[in-house]
Amino acid sequence: MLTIYGIPISVHVRKALITANLKGIPHRVEPVIPFNPPADWSSLSPTGLIPAMQDDGFTLAESTAICSYLEDKQPKPSILGHDSKARGRVLFFDGYAGYVFRSLVHGLFFQKVINPIILKGSTDQAAVDNLLTTVVPKVFGYLEGQANSSFLVGDTLTLADIGIVSNLVNFQYLGFGIDKSKYPQLAQYTARLTRLDVFRTTLAKERPFAEQMGLDHAFLS
Repeated sequence: MLTIYGIPISVHVRKALITANLKGIPHRVEPVIPFNPPADWSSLSPTGLIPAMQDDGFTLAESTAICSYLEDKQPKPSILGHDSKARGRVLFFDGYAGYVFRSLVHGLFFQKVINPIILKGSTDQAAVDNLLTTVVPKVFGYLEGQANSSFLVGDTLTLADIGIVSNLVNFQYLGFGIDKSKYPQLAQYTARLTRLDVFRTTLAKERPFAEQMGLDHAFLS
């Protein structure tokens, strides 16, 4: 059976899990914390990051690569778009999701969860405040202009939505809301997608991990 390695609450691991669930690909999850990986972790993930995957002896790391592999393994429903223009847009938003993670979500998650809970350090509130006041308006302002229909690309769920919403889930896990007065379309879009069956199923399975780390999942109620 296909195995996905990583912590389900990771933005990037969740991308692979939602893709596998959407496509009905049987799989199991092997929890791996990058700060305390198994002895053979470098053979699965050369960068040391999550997720990694094994499927019948084939090993692959990096979330977009894994999702692309799953797309070819089970082409329907497609997560990469149905023509070249759509695929280009999907991959753009997947890349933008990476930017959202690097510029915003990773920093917040480090300050609110990783440093105080895992590394036993303290939260730098000034760093948190800076991200909320300088990065959020830029990122959310752009996404507000894009979230004006059911999905970011076309009329079905794609990797564009999976990557962006996965970041916004973790943003809200930290207790930060999407301001409906400033970003009404983005707030509605995010709430609508997290109610989709594939998101609800995936997020329900990761709930024990969220609760263990003290994350706020009230927004999913």
